[in-house]
Amino acid sequence: MLSRIFPDRFVPVLLGTILLASLLPVRGAAVPVAQGLSTAAIVSLFFLNGVRLPRDEVLHGIRNWKLQAGAFAFCFGVMALFGLGAQAATAPFLPATLALGFLFLGILPSTVQSATAASSLAGGNVAASVVAAALLNLSGVALSPLLFAALAGSAGEIHGEAVLRIVSILLLPFIAGQFAQRWLRPWVLAHRGLATLMDRSAIAIAVYVAFSAAVVAGIWQLLDGREIAVVGIAVALLLALSFGGAWVLGRLLRLPPDRITLLFSSAQKSIAVGAPLAATLFAPAIAGMVLVPILVYHMAQLILSAWIAPALRTRSTGVVLE
Repeated sequence: MLSRIFPDRFVPVLLGTILLASLLPVRGAAVPVAQGLSTAAIVSLFFLNGVRLPRDEVLHGIRNWKLQAGAFAFCFGVMALFGLGAQAATAPFLPATLALGFLFLGILPSTVQSATAASSLAGGNVAASVVAAALLNLSGVALSPLLFAALAGSAGEIHGEAVLRIVSILLLPFIAGQFAQRWLRPWVLAHRGLATLMDRSAIAIAVYVAFSAAVVAGIWQLLDGREIAVVGIAVALLLALSFGGAWVLGRLLRLPPDRITLLFSSAQKSIAVGAPLAATLFAPAIAGMVLVPILVYHMAQLILSAWIAPALRTRSTGVVLE
């Protein structure tokens, strides 16, 4: 029964993390310890991503320039504009940092694992999905903060300390993972379940620490039922625009069967990058508020993808997707 409501097991994990942070937030002397643990988890997450990303497959996948360019333009261009529009539309009804979270959502890269899984379930090109999502994530580590700074105005100013944290916590571990790939990648591929557990644990820890700070700062006193409803409506509209827009773009670019790859690789957004990036760009109390839209969007996209992927597989067993 639970699997029908939450097709991806990570959805209840995120819900449980938010509930735990709401009931038992990190306080006082435990905060520096929790933040240190969160940083260590983020470093391990990006190191593992570096180990997993196959350089030869990336080089091969770049040759499919139409798919990669379409996914890149939609993920970082169209979605960034959608996020900026959602921020402007919700600003009169939400706290400024919460509305800013919609822009933050828009500039994030795609997921890797869930986009690939959804593409596989829908009968798409799995290899192309891996490469497209991986390239978007690799680009996003550097591009997402720059896009946010460019579009967010004074709220998006990135200071030297934030740049140093992005490089040391996100970029350098990824590069180290690439160099260690020769020795560690066979082990990681042979223990996919453990690697996935480590990934999701790192994300959950980052979300828990960030949301704890927001709870201590009074997030549930700042938000009422009306504001939560505004977030839900805005996320639903973003989902419709992103999934619908990516599907239309795939048709315009004449990408079948890579149209499915474009859909899931460019319309999904990554909490695996979002949570660590928020932790490096914002103060803890602000980070928790900014993360609310991407948390809701991420959980909703997993459920939506799991529901529509089987229908796309049935549809694509014919000939050309219309």
